[in-house]
Amino acid sequence: MTEATETKKSGSGWLNVAVDYGPLVVFLAVYKIYSPEDPEPVGEIAAVVRGTLAFMLAAVIALVFSKWKFGKASAMLWFSTVLIIGFGALTVFFGDPTFVQIKPTIIYSAFGVLLLGGYALGRPLLRILLEAAFEGLSDAGWLKLSRNWGVFFLALAALNEVLRYLYNVENDSFETWLWAKFWVFLPLTFLFTFTQLPMLMRHGLDVEQEDDAIAEHPKTGE
Repeated sequence: MTEATETKKSGSGWLNVAVDYGPLVVFLAVYKIYSPEDPEPVGEIAAVVRGTLAFMLAAVIALVFSKWKFGKASAMLWFSTVLIIGFGALTVFFGDPTFVQIKPTIIYSAFGVLLLGGYALGRPLLRILLEAAFEGLSDAGWLKLSRNWGVFFLALAALNEVLRYLYNVENDSFETWLWAKFWVFLPLTFLFTFTQLPMLMRHGLDVEQEDDAIAEHPKTGE
């Protein structure tokens, strides 16, 4: 692999992270701009609706950018974008933030069940999603990685449901749930990805690919 190729691959990995979490940043920014200083349900819902509209637009832009920049968009990005638009439309139509909050649960649960189902059948489906991101990784390594991410996704789904129950518009704490996407879910995801490195290297991952392995973790565009 040439130096130029390595630089491009590494840069693309972190650019993928930006594509994945960029729409969420837009959602948070627009919500903060329109969120009322004195919390009250009507104002909170209006802020959520505006943030959701911006979230939907940003998700589509991120998908188009990914297609243009990398020549393709991952299956996970397509799936999450469809859900963002679908549940976002329901949020705007009914004025109910519950749809936005439950979307990550559905994404995490779907991929968790899919990956664990593939593991049970001896098929490492994560290899299809990440494609050739981890060169040299053995079949056994891919299978274990699929299993571990499947369990982790289900754990995130459960965590989101707990936080959704505790923090929502009804108790004037929707913003707490929204910030949790950055201060809880994002750090947990990168920490979990980092914990997989020893196993990946035992199963053939080149030590020089550590940064790529972290940057190229499964991304849901939540």
